[in-house]
Amino acid sequence: MKVLRCLIGVCVGYLAAASVSAGREENPAAFRFEKAEGNYLHLFEGEKPVLTYNYGMLLKEGVPKDRRRSCYIHPVYGLDGEVLTDDFPADHLHHRGLCWVWPRVIVGGKEYDLWDIRGVEQRFERWLGQEATAKHAGFAVVNGWYVGEEKIISETVRVRVFRAAKEGRAIDVALTLEATKDPVTISGREPLKGYGGFSFRFAPREETVITTPAGKESADTDLKRHPWADLSAKFGGRDTFSGVAIFDHNENPAFPNGWTLRHYGFLGVAWPGLEFHTLKPGEPLTLRYRVYIHRGGAEEGDVAAAYAAYAEIKKQK
Repeated sequence: MKVLRCLIGVCVGYLAAASVSAGREENPAAFRFEKAEGNYLHLFEGEKPVLTYNYGMLLKEGVPKDRRRSCYIHPVYGLDGEVLTDDFPADHLHHRGLCWVWPRVIVGGKEYDLWDIRGVEQRFERWLGQEATAKHAGFAVVNGWYVGEEKIISETVRVRVFRAAKEGRAIDVALTLEATKDPVTISGREPLKGYGGFSFRFAPREETVITTPAGKESADTDLKRHPWADLSAKFGGRDTFSGVAIFDHNENPAFPNGWTLRHYGFLGVAWPGLEFHTLKPGEPLTLRYRVYIHRGGAEEGDVAAAYAAYAEIKKQK
């Protein structure tokens, strides 16, 4: 059990849940996993769905075959069961829930596009572990980035999910990338936008509001640096707001990073932006993020306070 917890523990220990766990019930419902159809790992808290990790190759009916993809999270659910993510949206068929993809992948003098699934793709390889208790749940998985049948990157994903409290739920994600043979260089979309990296595509909604520490963002922006960003709206025809914030870990390279903020429904930490980062064999890189799901808008959901608590925990490590 100790080994398993080491495998699936992410950015911080159980103390990380303290900022979002006040007021939980005396006898909380336990987390549980369910696998389905050889493609999906569903996570529930009691009977409430939390998220699904898609490890099979998926394709929506009527969508071109070159849009097949794997190794991402969708759906992600709000605290009241509303679906927060989208997959295969008509405006960007390659967008996929909560994912980590880059539009420029350069290896052996050739360039490929993991973002738009051109010449390189993520494939599931094996599970490292799963754990579900009354307090938290987690899983870890090894994937590969493949050009044809050649594996160029080993990708380890560790996800830890904390119990929902009245104000919100924290989901920690750690990504470890290592080149397998030859160096692999990644970068964002050129020449101006720089998007690519840890990304969240939102489900259809109404009254979208994007908030950063600078305040409400009235326009779409590229590469402005913030430690966190939030998108809140009314999802699924509901009359009330809910939202998602992404927190950038202060040990990530270039922290605080630039962001891709889109009112059509997208938050992305744009690392390395317009710069280049080369992944080398024997030199793994780990990127860490927290996804904070909350009721209400960013102010009602106490997003700034949740980030401050997260940052304070990191200082104590």
